[in-house]
Amino acid sequence: MDSGTERYSILRLSGTGGGYVEDVVVRESALTIILNDHELTTLLCSPTDLRYLAIGFLFSEGLLKSKDEIKRITVDERRGVVRVETEGDGVPDGDAVFKRFITSGCGRGASFYSAADVQGQAKVESTLQVSASDVLALVQEFQHRSETFRATGGVHSAALCDARDILVFSEDIGRHNAIDKILGKCLLDGIAANDRIVVTSGRISSEILLKVVRRNIPLVVSKSAPTSLGLRLGADLGVTIIGFVRGKRMNVYTHDWRICRDAKQG
Repeated sequence: MDSGTERYSILRLSGTGGGYVEDVVVRESALTIILNDHELTTLLCSPTDLRYLAIGFLFSEGLLKSKDEIKRITVDERRGVVRVETEGDGVPDGDAVFKRFITSGCGRGASFYSAADVQGQAKVESTLQVSASDVLALVQEFQHRSETFRATGGVHSAALCDARDILVFSEDIGRHNAIDKILGKCLLDGIAANDRIVVTSGRISSEILLKVVRRNIPLVVSKSAPTSLGLRLGADLGVTIIGFVRGKRMNVYTHDWRICRDAKQG
């Protein structure tokens, strides 16, 4: 059985009767991230790829700039703890340093950024262009990739892609966590993220935008909706946002010059 799921006996009822069956449910665990002996945050997550999740989270929050800063990563799966040691004693400044308990990320994710961070964030510089048909094909492949979602219906998925293929895929009970897992894998395994595409099953919020901008990713695609602040940040920071990709339709909200329409689309 997948370490991200477990079996559970349930009573299933229908219009014709009912009975006890064995169902598959997604697992949920707490992960505490300790940075340079500072207990930083606790995430509720799927208990898989914890190393990638911790590193992706630290990078997304601006607490880690490169793989070269990392001295040691220690993963204790039984206790749900990842310890990260870096060069120096990098922790957030001032009032940001306190232990947090964070939901799975379907509401507001953990974040240490401020308005000043957004104002100082460099725009994405990329000439990437893709066809609408390539976007539709990527989303179709993406939707068939998650075995855990098909079994449980209880996870979000995220993927890093080029114009043709899914390069990195991850899933988690939280949409923020799924993004952090793919970014952490890219950082630790030396996978280039710039000039790539992120596909996510969740809504595209401001926090998701800032995560991908920090890796110079120019295009974010979702079968779900963007938020108003997400759209404003995407427009300001040079990110193309595509939402509601379903069937053969999509909404391109920002920087639509990156999407080459097929001849039949006009």
